[in-house]
Amino acid sequence: MADETVTTLFLDIGGVLLTNGWDHHARRRAAEEFDLDYDEMDARHRMTFGTYEEGKVSLDRYLDRVVFHEDRAFDRAKFKDFMFAQSRKLPQMMDLLLELKARRGLRVVAVSNEGRELTVHRVRTFDLDDLIDFFVSSCFVHVRKPDEDIYRIALDAAQAAPRQVAYVDDRGMFAEVAKGLGIRAIHHTDPAETMKRLNSWTGS
Repeated sequence: MADETVTTLFLDIGGVLLTNGWDHHARRRAAEEFDLDYDEMDARHRMTFGTYEEGKVSLDRYLDRVVFHEDRAFDRAKFKDFMFAQSRKLPQMMDLLLELKARRGLRVVAVSNEGRELTVHRVRTFDLDDLIDFFVSSCFVHVRKPDEDIYRIALDAAQAAPRQVAYVDDRGMFAEVAKGLGIRAIHHTDPAETMKRLNSWTGS
């Protein structure tokens, strides 16, 4: 049946294509680099990061609340540079997915939780738009995973039925939510296993 053929890939970015942009490991490194109280920084981060990921405040406003609520010995530009420098390309997946996309003519959509400035930096630095056709990122659509609406927005934008979509995410809960909507979801832990399942679903 036509609706059983995978025509579209939904991809998380952090943990699949790149390292996470600003996770607790990166924040701990920042606390050490800039001599910050990590526990205080992390508590303030947790109270406001959701609003940044949903595109409701800028990176500067986020930093006002989390880092620059008091005078610092370093400037904002230096701290931002450190944040952006935490992103790294993960081995294998980009090249494997580019090859699969070309071979099967797949549409590729990013479905990710990330703030605007980090998203833009990562797209440009790592040429993510070579692989991804469009971005349903929380900062653009103002809703974030695990809210089911972000998956519905991606389905509508891609004009794809759930069973035509394969979704790859390193967070098990997010994969489970997508499965609940009828999407074929993979909890990504190993590139070889992920590609094996994608190849089977796309007839490769």
